[in-house]
Amino acid sequence: MRRPLLVLVLALAGIGAFTGGLAWLLDTPRPPAQAPRVERLWIGLCATCHGVDGRGSWRAALFLIRPGDFSAPRSLRDESDQYLFDVIKYGGAPIGKPGMPAFGSSLSDADVEALVTYARGLGRPTGPPRR
Repeated sequence: MRRPLLVLVLALAGIGAFTGGLAWLLDTPRPPAQAPRVERLWIGLCATCHGVDGRGSWRAALFLIRPGDFSAPRSLRDESDQYLFDVIKYGGAPIGKPGMPAFGSSLSDADVEALVTYARGLGRPTGPPRR
């Protein structure tokens, strides 16, 4: 009776260590202490897939998602602000990009507009605009 209990405890400890390590590995970095709201929104909502710098995150590749690379100036040049606004607000499913979630229910229109401006700023040599 002692042996099955020991195996169960070791299995639970192994699963706990594995999931704890995975959570640590997949955790998104924290924004700087005095970061503006738009930067905190980007890091909290967008950086998981698009990366803090907009180049894309290896974490998204784990789930076979290929997010847009916003660090290259050409990547967003052909897209209108309205298109980016709609993708952020309504998600990518309506336009055939099901990996992009919709944030319209949790963000105001002003926040979505700020994220569009922030994403466009990632492709500039000076980096994203600060507010």
